[in-house]
Amino acid sequence: MAKTKSALKFTLSLVYLVAIFSVFSSAITISSVESETLTPGQTGSLNIELSNELEDDATSVSIRLDLTNLPFISIGNSEDSIDEIDEGDEEEFSFRIKAANDIAPGDYKIPYVITYTVNTTSVTRQGTIGITIRANADLSFSAETEKPVIGTQTRLTLKVVNKGFADAKFVSVTIEPQGFTLLSDKNVYIGNIDSDDFETISFDVVYRDQNSALVGQLEYRDFDNKIITKTISIPLTVYTKERALELGLIEKSNTGLYIGLIIALILIIVLYRVLRSRMRKAKRNKLQES
Repeated sequence: MAKTKSALKFTLSLVYLVAIFSVFSSAITISSVESETLTPGQTGSLNIELSNELEDDATSVSIRLDLTNLPFISIGNSEDSIDEIDEGDEEEFSFRIKAANDIAPGDYKIPYVITYTVNTTSVTRQGTIGITIRANADLSFSAETEKPVIGTQTRLTLKVVNKGFADAKFVSVTIEPQGFTLLSDKNVYIGNIDSDDFETISFDVVYRDQNSALVGQLEYRDFDNKIITKTISIPLTVYTKERALELGLIEKSNTGLYIGLIIALILIIVLYRVLRSRMRKAKRNKLQES
């Protein structure tokens, strides 16, 4: 009789262990995650589908997002629940989340906690889901000219401003001179232009025409590492020397005047010496005659 009781206890323990193993070997799992494309400061939907891979129905099923210390906030509840998910069935849980205004574009992991009950046994599962914050660079161009006068060697500066949320990476510029002679290299590598930042590039030029323009192409890689090409076309205001003098952009050169004065002074000195020599000679001749 004692042996029979021991065998019965062993059998019940084995059945219990098998049941527990069955509960934890199969589980409520995430079968899919769908999220709207999020950019800094934007709100979007996050839909998580849970699948019941158990051999029993699961009751009191809930999933909670842990947004602690993450640059996201929940619009509404950060937890969603359902009374039951039948064996082999799937259910969708929906959330609304907002990305912080200053969030950096990239991939983020959001921790979650799933709880449910199977045959009076409470189960808790933890994990993370991935979400991507996307953003684009927004580049604008301007040009600064230093003494834009025809025939004058000067400096032309291109300013590139990134007003977007994402960095522009591996930026390079190629200039095609229009109305001026480029004395610098036409191909310039800038590097990265961070969000809310700018870079400047200077070129040595000689203007040939009033109808000049800074024309070229800028190339960079975006968030997805795709090559983006932007066209640069900035009209330049260039003046003739006469107009530049009128506007006070340049000062009139007195070099010619100084040269003229020196030549005149030399001529006066030479003329004075010639006249003095003649006067002395005439005076000597007059003394000799007397």
